[in-house]
Amino acid sequence: MFATHRIQHCRVCGSPTLYRVPEGDNRERAVCTACGEVHYENPLNVVGTLPVWGEQVLLCRRAIEPRHGLWTLPAGFMELGETVEQGALRETVEEAGARIELEGLFTLLNVVRVGQVHFFYRARMLDTSLDPGPETLEARLFREDEVPWDEIAFRTVRETLKHYFADRRSGQFRLHIGDIG
Repeated sequence: MFATHRIQHCRVCGSPTLYRVPEGDNRERAVCTACGEVHYENPLNVVGTLPVWGEQVLLCRRAIEPRHGLWTLPAGFMELGETVEQGALRETVEEAGARIELEGLFTLLNVVRVGQVHFFYRARMLDTSLDPGPETLEARLFREDEVPWDEIAFRTVRETLKHYFADRRSGQFRLHIGDIG
């Protein structure tokens, strides 16, 4: 279950908060004991891509925690002021330095226990030039039989890759929606 009671001080006035059900609501929220501001905690969006060049997929070896040294798809937290698509493109440039064209939303995975929703887009690489940023040790293309499955950083990435290779074999790509327990 996702950890609750994380907001201890009001973001407006700095006073302590208490968790209670505000009038007209149906769940506990952090409510300021001084000014009454109600603070909502909502899931974070993780946005990324599954870049493809021919029969190969692009993976990045993480240079940061969590999961330092393991492989992932280029992805990260969506920023305020950007769309899901813009965030996925930005993360791909920041982490891999890859030039891509989005081909549609591919996986939408709920990770309720950590309060996240992961969105991955299929993407066509425009060329094979890569320029990994500081969060990436290395970026590489892999055929399905070369993917370091035992070194994949996150379950959402593993599921996205499995769906991709299965869909590619079937010749039909579809949107995959699921929950990671």
